[in-house]
Amino acid sequence: MGDVRAGVYPGTFDPLTNGHMDIIQRATKVVDQLIVAVAVNAGKDPLFSLEERVAIVEEEVAEFQNGDGSRIRVTSFDNLLMDFVGQVGASMIVRGLRAVSDFEYEFQMAGMNGRLNPSVETVFLMASDRHQFISSRFVKEIGWLGGDISHFVSKKVAAHLLERFAGERRTATERD
Repeated sequence: MGDVRAGVYPGTFDPLTNGHMDIIQRATKVVDQLIVAVAVNAGKDPLFSLEERVAIVEEEVAEFQNGDGSRIRVTSFDNLLMDFVGQVGASMIVRGLRAVSDFEYEFQMAGMNGRLNPSVETVFLMASDRHQFISSRFVKEIGWLGGDISHFVSKKVAAHLLERFAGERRTATERD
């Protein structure tokens, strides 16, 4: 077959949304192997630990593997994205765009990454129209306040979120 075209889809995935899954599924049409790279990103104060986020993504992408675990690989990283891309031998970074506001930031990031390693291309996939408005931050806020998140995340992810929110509410009540 020749060389395997590997792409990296980086993100915090806190939580993994239907929008992320849409990009993952569509990215597998562009690359031979997709590496979903879960960022440590402690600065964002994630709701789920790195290990939990990796496990959740692995659980969700399992259905796309079609019995072939080489198609999508989930791993974490805590270094410069371009260094990570080089370590895994990828030639492409996959990024999802929801709106014009995402484009400006992503365009600047792609330019910087291109300077760091001109042999790595950044590919942008537009979010499907039904997923353009979904953001992890909004999903967490809606879920925390008891709103219906079933349109934004899978049933499994919703269950993880509800369990986490229930635990945080108990902890907050105990402090009061």
